[in-house]
Amino acid sequence: MVGLKPEAIMQALEPLYGRPENRPSGDPVAELVLTILSQNTHDRNSGKAFVQLLTTFGSWAEIAMAEEAEVVEAIRGGGLAQQKGPRIQGALCGVAQRTGGDFQLDFLRDMELEEARTWLRSLPGVGPKTAACVLLFALGLPAMPVDTHVERVAKRLGLVPGKMTAEKAHAALEALVDPSDYYRFHMLLIKHGRRICAARKPACPACPLRRSCPASETR
Repeated sequence: MVGLKPEAIMQALEPLYGRPENRPSGDPVAELVLTILSQNTHDRNSGKAFVQLLTTFGSWAEIAMAEEAEVVEAIRGGGLAQQKGPRIQGALCGVAQRTGGDFQLDFLRDMELEEARTWLRSLPGVGPKTAACVLLFALGLPAMPVDTHVERVAKRLGLVPGKMTAEKAHAALEALVDPSDYYRFHMLLIKHGRRICAARKPACPACPLRRSCPASETR
């Protein structure tokens, strides 16, 4: 394991990407749907699919009750529509059943963090990343979303073992990073993973962490 600490990593990356500040949206259901749409696709495409979904149906209830084929067609531009359509409907039906159909999840903010996480993860198709995104981005609660970029960069830096599963990486990184820095850490590693520490051809010469990174070819 490398000696780099999360704070040192964030300080090294901020001159490149700026200091992220979390401004929670306050809309957990929208974040839930948008996170499902964002899986394995560009933010621009998932955003367009989200707008098209709401334009087509108008409400969460209508989306939940619609024909599956209609939902798939509405989000086709976001990629993997055949998989994401049923996931969105399953999650929304789960919310409706457990909230009496009002689609309000503000009560999660008043729960203990792990209770709120468990509540979200009990919804059909909701895994650790999606639950963490809802908690952090919508409600401002201290949860660490670990997407493919965060996982890849953290493993290359030696913060977590290379063979650790994504689910275990959520807990491991939450234990390493100060809760007040979850958003900052998450956003900086995502930007770094997209712009420099790419999956296939990382631009190691341009990386400010290269001298301390066990995966770098330019130390």
